[in-house]
Amino acid sequence: MENKPLFQSNQINRGNRNLGRLILQLRRLERQPQTFGNAGSLTPSEIHTIEAIGFDGGVLMSELSARLGVTKGAITQIVARLEAKALVTRSPHPSDLRASVIALTEKGREAFTAHEEVHLQFYDELRSQLSDQEIEIFETCIEKLNDFLQK
Repeated sequence: MENKPLFQSNQINRGNRNLGRLILQLRRLERQPQTFGNAGSLTPSEIHTIEAIGFDGGVLMSELSARLGVTKGAITQIVARLEAKALVTRSPHPSDLRASVIALTEKGREAFTAHEEVHLQFYDELRSQLSDQEIEIFETCIEKLNDFLQK
């Protein structure tokens, strides 16, 4: 086994620990329902489905499944919950009777906007604690991490 300088070894261990802590924090956040606007309590999968549907118009169930990287069965269950909460509507595709188009209701658009605001506030707070150079490095690292995880 190759001997690495102690400093480099400590940096690697620190990076591993911090990445592990970040993953645990993200998992913890992904389990906690939150309230967005007048939508009531939404699970992370519900609000991320609303985010994936988007503010503009509707999306096919199959496209929604692909955007979120989950099965069509999982999307069907989440959409059913969102329909019950009056956050989305499901309608037949105009030219393909087998397909369904999912769109946000007014209440769903409010949740979408409130969720976007939470993200903006979080990022503004983070940016207030970092220098311009640190922000640039952070954004580059996040892009590279996302690219790596999609492999």
